Amino acid sequence: MKIFSSLYRRAMSWSRHPHAPWYLGALSFAEAAFFPVPPDVMLAPMSMAQPGRAWRFALLATLASVAGGVLGYLIGTFAFDLVSGWLHQAGYYDKYLLAREWFDRWGFWAIFLAGFSPIPYKVFTITAGVISMNFPLFLVASFIGRASRFFLVAVLMAWGGAAMEERLHRYMDWIGWGVVALVALGLLVYASGSP
Repeated sequence: MKIFSSLYRRAMSWSRHPHAPWYLGALSFAEAAFFPVPPDVMLAPMSMAQPGRAWRFALLATLASVAGGVLGYLIGTFAFDLVSGWLHQAGYYDKYLLAREWFDRWGFWAIFLAGFSPIPYKVFTITAGVISMNFPLFLVASFIGRASRFFLVAVLMAWGGAAMEERLHRYMDWIGWGVVALVALGLLVYASGSP
């Protein structure tokens, strides 16, 4: 079944859409405050499809994500009681507690690491507001972390260009089913370890 290659073709066509930068900006903003899908899912194919604009896409994702991070910070500062229930329901509350612990230990570096890594950045932006992290430091750490991640993704995808796009298309079904198998295996291992 060639499910993943058709999804890949669709994602690549969306990445060439004239409004794709607007979608990337909106996704980057939303992910930093509340949305679960990372902007890399749009940034990577956009950079691969239009390598000459990869730097611009990375900058757009960075700026929009930091702006979304500011929204997350404001939510943590002024509306945490309203979102704490959502953190529980979405399964992020344990991550929120871990984020608080990281802030206690590492401060600035916690938000930098969250900005760069696959850790849910939104949890850290909200936590930064809850603990009233120094706002200019929050902005600097967010910008450096997010820029490092998004420029790395954009440069790698632009570097691969059309050749990488073709290779990925050829093997996308194998990659997709491999990821499904790994997730299923992970769930089985997790389920067998629980009482």
